[in-house]
Amino acid sequence: MAIESVAVIGAGTMGHALALVHALGGCHVSLYDSNPKVLARAPSLIEAALATLQEAGVESTMAAAEASNRITFVDTLVGAVQAADLVVEAVPEDLEVKREVFAQIEAHLPEATILASNTSYLDIFPLIPAGRQSRAAVAHWYTPPYIVDLLDLAPGPKTDSDVIPKLRALYEGFGKTPVVFETLVPGYVANRLQAALNLECLRMIDEGWATAEMIDLSIRQGLVHRLAVLGHMQKMDFTGLRMVRKGIAGGSYQPPENTGKTPVLDRLIAAGRSGVRSGAGFFEYGNTSVEKLFHARDLKLLRLKSHIEDLKDDDR
Repeated sequence: MAIESVAVIGAGTMGHALALVHALGGCHVSLYDSNPKVLARAPSLIEAALATLQEAGVESTMAAAEASNRITFVDTLVGAVQAADLVVEAVPEDLEVKREVFAQIEAHLPEATILASNTSYLDIFPLIPAGRQSRAAVAHWYTPPYIVDLLDLAPGPKTDSDVIPKLRALYEGFGKTPVVFETLVPGYVANRLQAALNLECLRMIDEGWATAEMIDLSIRQGLVHRLAVLGHMQKMDFTGLRMVRKGIAGGSYQPPENTGKTPVLDRLIAAGRSGVRSGAGFFEYGNTSVEKLFHARDLKLLRLKSHIEDLKDDDR
């Protein structure tokens, strides 16, 4: 069975963007959210993302219009899922919220429908009704998914053998890059690396060793160039594995302990500085709208992505 009809449950930060990804891939998409205000805002966010892709020359005006026309905004959960070949769950990372959504949709899904969760770190398989577990998987994306091609695919303990290959084929057909795991790995690869980087960056700020500006300067002017060209494991090959081993054996670096406490984040959040949506986080964003900030970010990511693709072509 080909995957042609997709229901996306949750129209927030990731949900509306995943609806766009599947529509650009040629699927007909039903987008639903239990919060009418969130659903009502989704069309403008999708159109803004499409406008950015057109501005960057990634999508033509015709392709953008066709993708937009493939998305239907649905005000009932049943209406979204009842004819879907694939249901993409993109609700908040809350065990009980996800459990309730899975229970609600189970009675209305066709038997062969695949249920894919965009969870970042939760083991969602125990939350899924027993009769649906054979058709369930994780399909975890990175924001913004209409630009970032990486996604993680992982089966559950009872997932049918055809589910992951179908998802992989679908997303490779979109031009995406699935990383396929044999079993669920908490945090996958990219999120585990980001978690380790987060801990180290926050420790340096809490200890007074570095500022947010110093950290980002070091990443932008040092790490990012080599990582973009080589990745990390190949970068170690270029450094020389003996040198890498000596550095580790020297014991000059000790990873921070994850105590679950983040003083610098606690201070910022308590002060109302929770990130770009509040106008400030580690940095000030003034009165610039979230839409403008995301637009500028997306254009930069698209330009960078184009340059990286050129580098890949040079390697062939």
